[in-house]
Amino acid sequence: MDLDYLKYLTSGVDRDVVLNELMNKYGNDVWNFAFYLIRRSDYADDICQEVFLTLYEKLHTFRGESHIKSWLLTITRNKTYKYRRNAYFSRVVLVNNAALKGTSRSAEAEMFDRMETRHIWINVMKLPLRYREVLLLEIHYQLSIQEMAKMLNVAEGTIKSRLHRARKRLSTLLQLEPEGGIDD
Repeated sequence: MDLDYLKYLTSGVDRDVVLNELMNKYGNDVWNFAFYLIRRSDYADDICQEVFLTLYEKLHTFRGESHIKSWLLTITRNKTYKYRRNAYFSRVVLVNNAALKGTSRSAEAEMFDRMETRHIWINVMKLPLRYREVLLLEIHYQLSIQEMAKMLNVAEGTIKSRLHRARKRLSTLLQLEPEGGIDD
């Protein structure tokens, strides 16, 4: 689905139709990004709703200077940071299973893959927010360094440095904590 037409929206366009298209295409990305930044599914639900409400209100302000996905992830990041600043936000880490869906592999191979994936994501969630954020944007959302720099409003060198440090810290965490030591 090509959403380039968003650059040319006028006030007469049915925003409900456009919002439905965007929610269908990017809803999971918005929710996942919020979840990985805030670590709580109930808060991610609230943030996702706020993002799409903001999108509905500000749809005509999209200038097309970035990809719509980058714009939505920027809104998500800003809403998440605002949510984190609220007094009632508690720093409880809840990690759901991040499992890969296999085809017709053995049950044992599938179980070991899930354990390994879960182990990696648990350790990613232990990273400081600035490192976790760039890893997610690069690996999961496949944003370029330039897109991340623009979205996070930092220099490209800062993004490269954060990515390097994030990978190094994650590698250290993975080496320090053997996979068998994961508690459910």
